[in-house]
Amino acid sequence: MKNYVILLAGGIGKRMGTDIPKQFLQVKGKPVIVYTIENFQRNPAIEKIVVVCVKEWMEELKTIVKDYNLTKVEWIIEGGKTGHDSIRNGVFFLKDKVTEEDYVIVHDAVRPILPQKAIDEVLRVAHERGNASSCIACHPPIVIKDDSISGTKDVERDKIILTASPQAFHYPLALRCYEQAEKENYHDSTFTSSLLIHCSERVFFAKGTTCNIKITTKEDLALFEALLSMPEESLYC
Repeated sequence: MKNYVILLAGGIGKRMGTDIPKQFLQVKGKPVIVYTIENFQRNPAIEKIVVVCVKEWMEELKTIVKDYNLTKVEWIIEGGKTGHDSIRNGVFFLKDKVTEEDYVIVHDAVRPILPQKAIDEVLRVAHERGNASSCIACHPPIVIKDDSISGTKDVERDKIILTASPQAFHYPLALRCYEQAEKENYHDSTFTSSLLIHCSERVFFAKGTTCNIKITTKEDLALFEALLSMPEESLYC
């Protein structure tokens, strides 16, 4: 049994307002995507990584991988039109490269704060249950909108949980769900856990961390830089 990573780097970062995709922006002299890959690079449970990349930046990524000696990055492939399609590309690409005993982790390149314990935990649950989504409790109150300006009902927070990446799956399960989506011409799942639910599968939870932020805006870059100064043991508790 081996564990592979599908790393999503296919976005162009429109909300960031820059000409450079956010995963390639430099923070403290190093591209964001390098921080993310290094988390998997140093985890002994990870076998190889396939990066699903925006087409125009594939050659740049090859150079980055070489310059930073990211030896677990075995493949760089082209992303899809949507996040769903990019994950699908990664899952289908691995079809003749993995076995039915193997697992895949799906993760966003723009979630670079990823403690080793978070990787280990999502793998532990996936190995036991067949799949696992990194999750955190929902603390803010959530109101259901009646219209664009108001609402009259809230959501019981003890009945919901916030999911994010990394997510891990027994490879045959992920393959089966994406093959079903292709047959249905379904391309709208927000992430693989959402697709599993669409395919009537149960999603299992792994303890995540609120520090595992997704870099979307320029403010997130400042927060990421601040988090880099914290010891790893304090980022997962």
